[in-house]
Amino acid sequence: MNQVRVGVGVLIWKDEKILMMRRLGSHGQGTWSAPGGHLEFGEDPFECARRETREEVDIEIDNPRFKGITNDIFEEGKHYITIWVEADYAKGEAKINSKDELTELDWFSFENLPSPLFQSMKNYLAGNLIETK
Repeated sequence: MNQVRVGVGVLIWKDEKILMMRRLGSHGQGTWSAPGGHLEFGEDPFECARRETREEVDIEIDNPRFKGITNDIFEEGKHYITIWVEADYAKGEAKINSKDELTELDWFSFENLPSPLFQSMKNYLAGNLIETK
């Protein structure tokens, strides 16, 4: 049975740059995206953003805020609704905390993002957002 999953992407700002990570695994392997992951049952999207950021890159965030929703259909047959959250860096040194999910990470200016980009990140940057009116 095909299933639609819910993900949360976290755009973390520090010194006018955002944190990006190169993905590892079958889903988007080798592409770059902001930290994030699956929304767990009963979890608030902002709590998911905090949890995934700690789990993947070992930093804390402040002031999470809603940025948009993308409808992401991947070539490998996966379908996600991604809730995009923007947050401010709070503390910690960004490091690879989840070696089975990412291979590298760095801070990038929004005008000079690495490539190739993860499908949901491409959709967000292209402004392909679900209308919430």
